[in-house]
Amino acid sequence: MKNNSVHYEATKNGAFFMAVPAVLWKLLFLYVPLFFIMLISFSKSFDFAFFKNVTLENYKSLFSLSYFRVIGRSLLLAFLNAFFCLLIAYPIAYFLALKVRRFKNLLLFLLALPFWTNFLVQVYAWFFILDHKGLLNTALLKMGIISQPLHILNTSAAIYIVMLFCYLPFMVMPIYSSLLKIDKFVLEASFDLGANSLQTLSHVTIPLSASGIMTGFFLVLIPSFGEFVIPALLGGGKVMYVGSMITYFFLETKNPFLGAAFTCLSGFVLILFALLIYVIFKKLFK
Repeated sequence: MKNNSVHYEATKNGAFFMAVPAVLWKLLFLYVPLFFIMLISFSKSFDFAFFKNVTLENYKSLFSLSYFRVIGRSLLLAFLNAFFCLLIAYPIAYFLALKVRRFKNLLLFLLALPFWTNFLVQVYAWFFILDHKGLLNTALLKMGIISQPLHILNTSAAIYIVMLFCYLPFMVMPIYSSLLKIDKFVLEASFDLGANSLQTLSHVTIPLSASGIMTGFFLVLIPSFGEFVIPALLGGGKVMYVGSMITYFFLETKNPFLGAAFTCLSGFVLILFALLIYVIFKKLFK
């Protein structure tokens, strides 16, 4: 009994020490920078007399309709991207988890392949697809679907298309993982009790995979809200989003105080929006 207790303590201590580097990394490169961003947002100059320079002017200047339009536009982009990713990802994950027997590993490898490719390379590749003389327009012209090339590049449509492509794996993986955990005997019992495929899907499969749906939705929603690279490169920088606005404050106007305040304000709005989505999911899947 004593040996078992010693072994348990050793295992517990080993797990603790294994987690320390990850905790320190998160502390140093997430929470400490976040603390300084919040500190700067209430400042008007860089000096050690912080409490003498505390001000709300940075936030007051942000209470303008134009800034809230930027935040609203980013919320819409993030929500629509997460929503359409969910619509496309669920059938893919369902097929991989419950239907495919042969070539499953190959299909999972192809699904995970974008994670091994540099994000910028993926985005730049879409220039050759969406360009005026790109792959998409060429294919549509040859098939006779269109009579003249479509103008897609440097538009909002290009942003939504590439966002969907880049974030889709983040939705598929959690849903696939949750679907794998479903006992197939539960699905068979549903059919035995007279439920058809649609009823089984809506009343059994989807509720049992709710955790994967919620995880995937937030994995897509939150980074999509602050996305900078895709709107800047494929949207032509014509429309401002949260990521673009933060970059504008920090790098172009050289106003880190306003940039930090906008970062905190937009983050606060995102938290409220995410909580609202969470409550809606809880009501849908209760």
